[in-house]
Amino acid sequence: MLTPVRSRVRMAALALSAVAALAFGATATTTGAAASPAPAKQGPTSVAYVEVNNNSMLNVGKYTLANGGGNVFDVAVIFAANINYDTGTKAAHLYFNENVQRVLDNAATEIRPLQQKGIKVVLSVLGNHQGAGFANFPSQQAASAFAEQLSDTVAKYGLDGIDFDDEYAEYGNNGTGQPNDSSFVYLVTALRANMPGKIISLYNIGPAASRLSYGGIDVSSKFDYAWNPYYGTWQVPGIALPKSKLSPAAVEIGRTSQSTVADLARRTVSEGYGVYLTYNLDGADRSADVSAFTRELYGSDAVYTP
Repeated sequence: MLTPVRSRVRMAALALSAVAALAFGATATTTGAAASPAPAKQGPTSVAYVEVNNNSMLNVGKYTLANGGGNVFDVAVIFAANINYDTGTKAAHLYFNENVQRVLDNAATEIRPLQQKGIKVVLSVLGNHQGAGFANFPSQQAASAFAEQLSDTVAKYGLDGIDFDDEYAEYGNNGTGQPNDSSFVYLVTALRANMPGKIISLYNIGPAASRLSYGGIDVSSKFDYAWNPYYGTWQVPGIALPKSKLSPAAVEIGRTSQSTVADLARRTVSEGYGVYLTYNLDGADRSADVSAFTRELYGSDAVYTP
């Protein structure tokens, strides 16, 4: 098994939980001004994860196609909120470190400009070494309560959806349970019911990703996208979704070689897959790295506009 290369920067100090934010934060934010999306393009959906501890979400909107002017990226992922565990209440809760909270609090300048270009903005949720994960809710009620925190956050900050990344939960810490078969099914079912028109995506890793069916219910079709979590590789996610919603390719911008980036993009097109995943877009001019896949996906170089 390969080891994911994505870096994880933890900033516990001065961080705020989503529970507190929902209770005491600003009033609900909507998508604001009418969108002025870039010209349409033909080809797979391109996804960009941004480590907001170090980089700005606005970087996603700085890349367009030389031919036609369309956005390079279609989905921007805020990386990452956390699922934390309250040892007092013995319950999981949604948590934002100071950098994620800053992005959300400044949605008008950090999120809305992307949405106005036609780019969807999704919040990734990740384990945080405390024993709480998507796969060990002790009851359907507990899973539904966490789903409500997620959907409330999407509504409050005018987001386009939620991404699940079942890493670093460290199941069993703080007396928490081990993964069970019902937990993630209950969570995804409740979340889809709460936000039927929004994106739910799966970073295809961890116990949750292999527990998509329970009690005769399979939640695979409730996901909009699923992608390979191992950068620089090709791996078809093991979920019953059409090729148009899957990214077997995964690359880390600036670290995966341009030749590999191009090869994976070429294979995405030749094998008929509809999504191409990138990670760790930073503030540098990465047009050479980005062009390595846009030439194959869209027949065009990428243009970087600071």
